[in-house]
Amino acid sequence: MEKGKLYICPTPIGNLEDITLRTLRILEEVDLIAAEDTRHTIKLLNHYKIKKPLTSYHEHNEKEKGSELIDRLHKGENIALVSDAGMPGISDPGQEVISMAIREDIEVIVLPGATASITALVSSGLSTNKFVFEGFLSSKKKDRRKELEELKKEKRTIIFYESPHRLLNTLNDMIDIIGNRNISIAREITKLYEEIFRGKIQEAMEKFSSTQVKGEFVLIVEGNDEEIVEKDIDIKEKLKEYIEDGYSKKESVKLVAQKYEIPKNQVYKESLEI
Repeated sequence: MEKGKLYICPTPIGNLEDITLRTLRILEEVDLIAAEDTRHTIKLLNHYKIKKPLTSYHEHNEKEKGSELIDRLHKGENIALVSDAGMPGISDPGQEVISMAIREDIEVIVLPGATASITALVSSGLSTNKFVFEGFLSSKKKDRRKELEELKKEKRTIIFYESPHRLLNTLNDMIDIIGNRNISIAREITKLYEEIFRGKIQEAMEKFSSTQVKGEFVLIVEGNDEEIVEKDIDIKEKLKEYIEDGYSKKESVKLVAQKYEIPKNQVYKESLEI
């Protein structure tokens, strides 16, 4: 018996028009659609008048449901995999069943389509020559700061995803560890209230501290430019100047880090010797 094919189908990240004609055709032709949330996907299918059986495939049942999907593919069924938005497998379920299908010599066909990370990167105005995708940083402060420490010397543009309730904490950690770099923050991409902020991380902190933070965010962070970050200045001398002007040591550390665009933790270490 001929095996079925597994189609990886990107879905709109906000605007329902952002789906390809090929994806619509595949969704109409397959035997089954495996969806991250069937309640969400049915709205898309209804909009395009597509009637196909749905089954749930999400982060909590990836292995169990993945095995079931592989069995059906072995029986000759063609299956489309979709997430709630964007490309399955990118910070969404999909990688597990794709790997299983490849091991079982089942053909995997990935369709091109909407993805928040690349859309945000291109709109950022920052370098697109080389970039790295980091997805979500850890929700735990200690782990998140460790991850940022490991990325501090990364020269490529860095792409992050972040949730609204962690955005300010993440920005604060970035200022402390990687310095006040250029950043682009995209919110609600392709949706009615799409917003793109471009500026310094400190400016982003001020903006989003004064507004109600809603929606999913894509953060595009400038890579480490040694000519900017590692300026030839005497950090201790600059700290002493601020302290002599009446600022506390803590305030002086913050001011030197911001003015000379040096990671705050680097300035803090220098301050310990004063």
